Amino acid sequence: MKRVLPLALLLALLCGLPPAARAELPFGPGEKLHYNIYWTFILAGSATLETLASGPVEGQQALYFRALAKSTPFIDTFYKVRDSIESFVDPAVTHAILYRKDQSEGDYVRHYVVRFDKNGNVAYRYSKGKFKNAVIIPTGSFDPLSMLFLFRTQPLAPGFAFAAPVTDGEKSITGTAKVVKRETVTTPAGEFDTLLVEPDVRNIGGVFRKSPNATLQVWITNDARRIPVRVKSSVAVGHFSMELTGYDPPKK
Repeated sequence: MKRVLPLALLLALLCGLPPAARAELPFGPGEKLHYNIYWTFILAGSATLETLASGPVEGQQALYFRALAKSTPFIDTFYKVRDSIESFVDPAVTHAILYRKDQSEGDYVRHYVVRFDKNGNVAYRYSKGKFKNAVIIPTGSFDPLSMLFLFRTQPLAPGFAFAAPVTDGEKSITGTAKVVKRETVTTPAGEFDTLLVEPDVRNIGGVFRKSPNATLQVWITNDARRIPVRVKSSVAVGHFSMELTGYDPPKK
């Protein structure tokens, strides 16, 4: 189960889409999504995904996204998970500004920050305050978390295929995804009319790289909110999923 449980993995693997003209974003400060995380049929943890108010970041105005994940008390006894991911993007959601990840999973602990220089097209990665790596990135690059929010701004429909650059400060790839079909799904939060999205996992590392038959599916509401209500993955170590349990809309 190492480094597989948390929302961090599931959300970071959502491949995003290119920016498009839009009058209003489907999210805003105050929005909070609540999830249960399952390993096979076992309730393994809970997670939240939220948009928060933010002032200037790295000298730029920014939107602030945060994902938190933790294991249940039962899972804590043998594999405690406490993860936090933060992302800051420009208000128009055209590029990432700052990405921060604090990961604590069992005996595995990692903390790092990625700063994006959109003018120089470089992402700089730091660990414990020390410079670790720099990677050349295409214009309009995003971090793994903000890619999900970019995805939510798109006019999705069955048959559409999309691509956009994403980086974690170690490598830069083009994430791709396709909208497969419309489908009704039920979670603890209720019944939803959704669009099934299948990201391409071939360029994703970690447990997906070690699973030749790995799959990842995401169900997003077929409405203006574009809420991810269910995620399912199948990898070598088992089946993982997360389901929406509650939704707090943005504050007006």
